[in-house]
Amino acid sequence: MPSMYQVYALRYATTAPDRPRRENFMPGMDLHEGPMPLDYYIWVIRGPDLEVVVDTGFGHAQAAARGRTLLATPAQMLTRLGMDAATVRTVVLTHLHYDHAGTLGDFPAAQFHIQDAEMAYATGRPMCHACLSAPFHVEDVVDAVRLVHGGRMTFHDGDSEIVPGITLHRIGGHTNGLQVVRVMTKRGPLVLASDAFHFTENRTRRAPFPLVYSVGDMLEGYRKCEALAGGDPDLLIPGHDPEVARRWPSLSEGEPNILRLDLAPVAK
Repeated sequence: MPSMYQVYALRYATTAPDRPRRENFMPGMDLHEGPMPLDYYIWVIRGPDLEVVVDTGFGHAQAAARGRTLLATPAQMLTRLGMDAATVRTVVLTHLHYDHAGTLGDFPAAQFHIQDAEMAYATGRPMCHACLSAPFHVEDVVDAVRLVHGGRMTFHDGDSEIVPGITLHRIGGHTNGLQVVRVMTKRGPLVLASDAFHFTENRTRRAPFPLVYSVGDMLEGYRKCEALAGGDPDLLIPGHDPEVARRWPSLSEGEPNILRLDLAPVAK
């Protein structure tokens, strides 16, 4: 029987609160005005004698370059959870965009997990197009290539189990090799969707986020994520939605930016 894991979302950055809704949906998919900011998370999976970090976020330089508000570096957020980034052994990279695969150097002991298709995408012909390369920071990609040559990158092709009860699933769509993480918890199979859908509303209305490599794969990815979660919407965790910090219980009153996802939501 697979282990039942604890899962945490660590909110480390955000955008301006007045970011307009229209920037979060493809043209014509939203006719409403109003604000809809993005939040930025990394995730932690904990089990008996195991800690897995999902994504490594970004640091001060990219926050300044892209106009984001950094609440704390990912390594600092891990410290608040009683962890040391320098000793983490396993890191899953859902994809290589700047906000998911920066600060790789803060994890010197880790083995990283990525989809074959993502490395090919981030270093191949699609990067000749500015609209696809813009969300990548070239130095992060170069650091990822160094990890390959250093024997610290494990590649996956499609669905894969990294340890009992934790599986990776290629979705594509947002990037060609985007993967989600399915984690067995006491309340069921939890899906860390990352950017398979930025907001729950992207998924429920089938209204894609505009930064996308394949619209068809993104739409099919919604279905796959729903199936992986057994059809329970409370087991589907969006990648950038402020609702995560609003709906799920925080670690403590003093740590509102660390959320316990393996527990049931406390708000609708």
